[in-house]
Amino acid sequence: MTWTRRHILSLADFTPAEYDIVLQTANSFQGVLARGAVKKVPTLQGRVVANLFFESSTRTRSSFELAAKRLSADTLNFAAATSSLTKGETILDTAKTYLAMGADLMVIRHKQAGVPHAIAAEMDAMGMKVGILNAGDGQHEHPSQALLDLLTICATIDPVDPRLELLKDKKIAIVGDILHSRVARSNIWSLTASGAQVHLAAPPTLLPAEFADYCREPRAGIDTSNLCVHWQVEPALKDADFVMTLRLQQERMTDHLLPSLREYHQHYGITRDRLKLCHPDVKILHPGPTNRGVEITSDLMDDLSLSLISEQVNNGVAIRMALLYLMGNTKDTN
Repeated sequence: MTWTRRHILSLADFTPAEYDIVLQTANSFQGVLARGAVKKVPTLQGRVVANLFFESSTRTRSSFELAAKRLSADTLNFAAATSSLTKGETILDTAKTYLAMGADLMVIRHKQAGVPHAIAAEMDAMGMKVGILNAGDGQHEHPSQALLDLLTICATIDPVDPRLELLKDKKIAIVGDILHSRVARSNIWSLTASGAQVHLAAPPTLLPAEFADYCREPRAGIDTSNLCVHWQVEPALKDADFVMTLRLQQERMTDHLLPSLREYHQHYGITRDRLKLCHPDVKILHPGPTNRGVEITSDLMDDLSLSLISEQVNNGVAIRMALLYLMGNTKDTN
């Protein structure tokens, strides 16, 4: 299959074939990252990648910057606090400024949902061939994080040939602040596309019943009936092959949604005792940053026999290399 997406804004309409292309490409770049000396390839030499992060980030921004450099691209980095936005410049004008500087690809993160889509639409209307990659927009989506999670899970099952079909009928529990999580939304799209059994667990205030209805909307022939919602954590964890725990995003909680962090941990925190409900070979993921002792105990985070958190960080560079490479070499002429 030839890659045809100039923009990567959402996983909601990704096909299984597209997931496998990303996984295979990222897996090939893992060999580049494992080199002892020169960890670079010239595939994007002469191209310019602009990282426009209108929202604070450490892992995602650093990962994209490193990925671009590993592909030999030139990088431009934007910081909202010291930009002309403080003088009244619009977001679209900022993007056009970076376009005028020669940006071929723009990686965009914003606290408001839809901003990367709006910029992509403007670039298309202008007839520009620049590619837009959504690095997280509000409570909407975070495609690259879900893809690195997908690679991490698939590579745990088969390190040589990670592919989507490996997850069919695997049980994956996602526990935590699902309501505010763009990571959860993107992971739901990718995991249901794989045929995995996806079980969401959170307090009712962080997982409203209508959330499941939204996620079960028909998509490109993909069966989303294997998505279950629980307001207690135990049914979600029972026999789970993988457990993904999510950060409590207190900065997005405008209402009093939890009695206390202590009570949340008591009822929903991932502990060794709770993991006894899971499959004996269960593995744990967390997209970070992590509130130790709240979503998950410190000892589990640091237990390399259970935790895949370090692998997630490592796979993040490979996945973002793959996405930039594919977008930079798209055959789309629209």
